[in-house]
Amino acid sequence: MQFPESPLLLPPVAEKTFVRFFFKPDPLAKLVLPSILKNTTKYGFNPNLGLKDPKDPSSERKKMIVEFSSPNIAKPFHAGHLRSTIIGGFLGNLYEAAGWDVTRMNYLGDWGKQYGVLAIGFEKFGSDEALEANPIGHLYEVYVKVSAIAHDEAEQMKALKAKIVELEGKNESVVEQQAEIERIEKTGIDQQARDYFKRMADGEKDALGIWARFRDLSIVKYKQTYARLNITYDDYSGESQVKNESMETAAKVLEEKKISEQSEGAVLVDLTKYQKKLGKALVKKRDGTTLYLTRDIGAAVERHQKYHFDKMIYVVASQQDLHLAQLFKILEVMGDEYAEVASKCQHINFGMVLGMSTRKGTAKFLDDILRDVGEKMHDVMRSNEGKYVQVENPEQTADTLGISAVMVQDMSGKRINNYEFDINRMTSFEGDTGPYLQYAHARLCSIARKTEFTAEELATADWSLLTEKHAVDVIRSLAQWPDTFTNTIKTQEPVTVLTYLFKMSHMLSSSYEQLNVMKAEPEVKKARAALYECARQVLYNGMRLLGLNPVSRM
Repeated sequence: MQFPESPLLLPPVAEKTFVRFFFKPDPLAKLVLPSILKNTTKYGFNPNLGLKDPKDPSSERKKMIVEFSSPNIAKPFHAGHLRSTIIGGFLGNLYEAAGWDVTRMNYLGDWGKQYGVLAIGFEKFGSDEALEANPIGHLYEVYVKVSAIAHDEAEQMKALKAKIVELEGKNESVVEQQAEIERIEKTGIDQQARDYFKRMADGEKDALGIWARFRDLSIVKYKQTYARLNITYDDYSGESQVKNESMETAAKVLEEKKISEQSEGAVLVDLTKYQKKLGKALVKKRDGTTLYLTRDIGAAVERHQKYHFDKMIYVVASQQDLHLAQLFKILEVMGDEYAEVASKCQHINFGMVLGMSTRKGTAKFLDDILRDVGEKMHDVMRSNEGKYVQVENPEQTADTLGISAVMVQDMSGKRINNYEFDINRMTSFEGDTGPYLQYAHARLCSIARKTEFTAEELATADWSLLTEKHAVDVIRSLAQWPDTFTNTIKTQEPVTVLTYLFKMSHMLSSSYEQLNVMKAEPEVKKARAALYECARQVLYNGMRLLGLNPVSRM
């Protein structure tokens, strides 16, 4: 078959069962490069994807909630929270760039008997000064201390019960042991915590005041830490914020539609009739207290009523696959608004982080993780004295590089895969790492500083001078960025973006010698400088989409 001559395309090339088409370099350069220089930070993104009617730019934007991170107050910020934070931050950026109206939500673990434990512990071991200085760390210290007492009491009860069995076998008196068990049951930490939490649940002002103080101070600290990851939240929600009436209404619907059933005083939903692997889900304990599932049903409906979302994403570890599947199925079979909510929900899961331990074997908080990696990055930078002295703020740069190192390692594979937290590998400037990506951007910034062309001057570059193979390869790579973005919407995988950025960075690295800027003739110099500025812009756009903060010097 004879293909007609085209002003835009080279003759097609047949390869086995495929036919490959390539744009001619000159028209491709004239199409792509001016577009990058004109659109700058918007190049490659498609805000029309988030419109309710993509053909009508005046139509409303679709609304999305991304729930991610969701740590438990007074407990360590573990690896699962770290992954959820990184992936959720990326998804928020992705859909925002696609034109969605995104609400970022942090659904805190901020309710339950453990807050009774915490309040009792603070009375015994708490310090107002330490609380103000480091609320999350101090509350955790308090929680560990009081939990140790509770553990000792539980072990004592266990020993006493064993002793009773022994004495009864000998027909000896067990009055003393029973009296001690009764004393622990009535006055021990566990019962004190239950009593305190009941006061909270009943709305007692003093009890709620202390709890609110713990929560509010923790959120202030969280905001500071998240800011280092370029993440802000629109809504700090939590288990405590779910209204009782929402849960009661849901329970009533489940009962009236005979979806739930009584079982030994508890209430459960038998989901095996819909899907065998979903099993039976407990929605209320024997003592009448609610569970996570009950609260999640109420929370989902409340969010729908408040935000009228078109899509809600839960960024939660794969260990919660069953929980989320049960939640969505229960909402679906409840019908009406509940079923509508279920149809709009999606669980974005992820694998485990292996090998994340601390130097001292103690709990790991996000600040600790970022500090350790930042320190390691600083050590790596200091190993090159010549470059180190040229960095204006090495501590800040090291912190930024450390954060990039953590985030890129997390995003380097498919979400569902487990990965090893390897501080030495992630902080290397060799291989596909965060520091390497930052170096690629900083090098392009260096070229821009040295050439000193204005944006207006770059816009007048003669693109026909970019004829070398390396130049053509870079242009073709830059042209692929919009497609990469669109494909990422489909995959919802950060690695889709990251793979593109590393491929382009390697391509740029191999081009610098052949496309020397400073030694070139004036017009060629300008054309090459414009090409590298376009590459810098695309690299910047991709890094920002991932949640990274690109550095200009290092």
